[in-house]
Amino acid sequence: MQSWREIGLSVVAGVLLAGLMAQPAAGASPAPRSQPEVRSHAFYVLDEAGATVLAARHEHTPVPIASITKLMTALVVLDAGQPLDEVLTITRADLDGTVGGSSRIPLGARLTRSDMLRLALMSSENRSTHALCRNYPGGKPACVNAMNAKAADLGMRTARFVEPTGLSSRNVASPEDLAKLVLASGANPTISRYSTARDYTVVVKGQPLEYRNSNLLVKNPDWKVNVQKTGYISEAGRCLVMQTVIDGRDVVIVLLNSWGTLTRIADAKRIRSWMEQQVRRSAAAS
Repeated sequence: MQSWREIGLSVVAGVLLAGLMAQPAAGASPAPRSQPEVRSHAFYVLDEAGATVLAARHEHTPVPIASITKLMTALVVLDAGQPLDEVLTITRADLDGTVGGSSRIPLGARLTRSDMLRLALMSSENRSTHALCRNYPGGKPACVNAMNAKAADLGMRTARFVEPTGLSSRNVASPEDLAKLVLASGANPTISRYSTARDYTVVVKGQPLEYRNSNLLVKNPDWKVNVQKTGYISEAGRCLVMQTVIDGRDVVIVLLNSWGTLTRIADAKRIRSWMEQQVRRSAAAS
């Protein structure tokens, strides 16, 4: 697996070479961009209708995926068919299993499986995600095995999972394979609804805790997002995957290792603008 440094160097070299080869002749108009100006190190844009890849970079390279992992955790938990209204308790194992990650849910908190799924998908809550996997039939080992088996079923050949939250950099997949995960997640009505909720409040030990969606685009009326997930650990950078509608087309966007806090959101907007520009150019040429 390539390091991000190696990937970054190859990107720089590729950009420099492309720039030299693409210099227009004197007086000629510059050619339209064949790729959106995306700042994330790796990305993948898929038009679902024709399974057409619209743009991509490093799409076959497996890299750490941070909390994008939680989509797979949610899929296998829901596949198990356990009652969503069953109350689960946060134990010491959930604290020990999420060291280095953030959580506002204290030891001993009791929430339904449904509430824990909502918080995991909408706000990337780590302890609730770990508790979901720990309470899977057969426990956490069986849950992680199911995640890897599900990845194989979906044709995610580069994917590997070692735990349910994404806090481990050993959870990896390529952008191309993550698009398959997004499509499977978007086909699940519960994951679609929970991941795109703007906010949600749970009561923990008698006190209300309000959570907000970690993806700003779900609150933007100009965007129609069917499923989404954000992620961050230092090894993965800031990540974003989503299934959305752009110019009437169902599109999957995968953005990995964005360097700035808002870069992944800005990249999604740049991809949308680029797609709309392509449509306008096609209309003008016809």
